[in-house]
Amino acid sequence: MPQTLSSTSMFTPCGFSPHLHTSKEDEQGGLIFQDGNLTSASLDALIQHLIPTTDYYPEVTYIFTFLLSSRLFIEPHELLSRVCHKCIEQQRLDDPVLDKARIRKFGPKILQLLTEWTETFPYDFQEERMIGHLKDMIHRIAPCDEAYWKKMNQLLQTLNQKLATLSHGQEGIVKISAAVSDKLVAFKSKPPSIQREILSVCSDPYTLAQQLTHVELERLSHIGPEEFVQAFVHKDPLDGTKTCFSEQKKTSNLEAYVKWFNRLCYLVATEICMRARRGEGD
Repeated sequence: MPQTLSSTSMFTPCGFSPHLHTSKEDEQGGLIFQDGNLTSASLDALIQHLIPTTDYYPEVTYIFTFLLSSRLFIEPHELLSRVCHKCIEQQRLDDPVLDKARIRKFGPKILQLLTEWTETFPYDFQEERMIGHLKDMIHRIAPCDEAYWKKMNQLLQTLNQKLATLSHGQEGIVKISAAVSDKLVAFKSKPPSIQREILSVCSDPYTLAQQLTHVELERLSHIGPEEFVQAFVHKDPLDGTKTCFSEQKKTSNLEAYVKWFNRLCYLVATEICMRARRGEGD
């Protein structure tokens, strides 16, 4: 099975990589390979490469790379819509009588793809359109095997729990940001003698480090991989193309983590300087 290159090799700021002159033998279904690696393709060909069939399932690395990078050029709800439409056409899911034998081979694979999508990029499914496409696809294959109904319920239940947790985390970010702003104002107005030292709150540095690590891991858990893509997209003023992120960026979790990390660095640096000064005075 050909390997998938990193997203930086497959995609360019202006679109999909147009370089690499290869022979016809290296081109398969609109996909261009070099030394067994997928290097370039049209958007439609890459979408087709994502879609499972009765005897094919895309590599996990390709699924992640494409779902992450493709959002620079196509919104997730539109991508899922096109995936579902192609599946309906190719597996003839609109036929009055379905080929149950074929659907039983295809069903587990499309369910696995949808499951991986919901687990890796749960924020995509905050949109009702995404949930609608997901349910429609499963409803089409469910008549061939009742187990698909159970799988859909499990998938939606897990997704709803994940989204509820993420939503709670986002609400917490808003509350914490407001509280920090208020405390900064109060902190600046207090005389230095009234300000509490960090070791008066927790006298054991090891325990304090553990607690801060737990806080950091909790904050990191809310950051979706797509936030990094959005954060580092640089619009070329000479490039006439328009990315899907040009209107609105959703990087609140990443931004909140960066602010928290910076405050933590300032705190640690301040404590070190305070201890050093006291050592000099002793």
